[in-house]
Amino acid sequence: MRMKKFINDPEHLVTELLDGLALAFPQKVRLIGNNIVARAVPKAPGKVRLVTLGGSGHEPGLSGFVGEGMLDLSAVGDIFAAPGARRCLEAIRIAARESESVLLVVLNHSGDVLSGNIAMEAARREGIDIQRVLTQDGISGDPKIEDRRGLVGFLPVYKIAGAAAEEESSLDACCRIAERIERNTRTLAVAVRTATHPSTGQAIFQLGDEDMEIGMGQHGEAGTGRMKLKTADETAEIMLNMLLADLAVAAGEELLVMINGAGATTLMELLILFRAAARILEAKKIKLVRSAVGEFITTQEQAGFQMMIARMDPELIRLWDAPADSPYFVVR
Repeated sequence: MRMKKFINDPEHLVTELLDGLALAFPQKVRLIGNNIVARAVPKAPGKVRLVTLGGSGHEPGLSGFVGEGMLDLSAVGDIFAAPGARRCLEAIRIAARESESVLLVVLNHSGDVLSGNIAMEAARREGIDIQRVLTQDGISGDPKIEDRRGLVGFLPVYKIAGAAAEEESSLDACCRIAERIERNTRTLAVAVRTATHPSTGQAIFQLGDEDMEIGMGQHGEAGTGRMKLKTADETAEIMLNMLLADLAVAAGEELLVMINGAGATTLMELLILFRAAARILEAKKIKLVRSAVGEFITTQEQAGFQMMIARMDPELIRLWDAPADSPYFVVR
């Protein structure tokens, strides 16, 4: 199948996209080791380092959030594939040389979890002080929270834990605040059109022309069920009500709301969806205190979006508002 993509040799996709990232943002990131993205200027010695890992093909996630106030290093895998334990351990070792402690943030996908666990165990045998936070914010997977998929809910974890690390919080404190925002975050995705694998041109799932699927996973995993395509307001209401119920949000509580485009959904659509969500919250007397709309983690040209909510409190709001300067998330 011929793809209409501006690429060169499919074998060099990851190398070339990382080269492009580093060339586009030389004041923010640099490439080191074996496909590892690092801050261009490391933060002061002794501060906790944040490390993450994940596959390519989801840009700007995850390496697009390496920078001041967020991640220190990102171990990058091939297209839709975990980077492996060896590369993850390499990133952890680099972080440990700059600091006494490392916080590893892992999205709950089997390959990433396996790679992260093996690397973390090896790091501990080497005497590295390391803790892990697992993001599992997707509500459409297993009803047990500990078995749910990691979706765009990684972003508030990076932002809030990264801000705490910049303030010289201890590893235990950074881990606690990361776990607090993670426990209070829920995400639901919907898809209306599939993506293709950029190396092979193969569709990653099938979906009818008039259908949408709420609960679709990051790589096309089955969701809560298919239905006929609905309007923006109808879709936002279905999804937001599911999220609010799962997190047990009550009137008067404060929320961060994010709308994340999957890759081929326009900003026009995302803003219309956010408008609907904001109006529903106002009617329910739930406070919308912070928000973000855009593309934070994608799946090539998949059409759809992720809606994320997070319960906030004064400390979490303060850390969310703290300065950050990564390629694709900036707070002044």
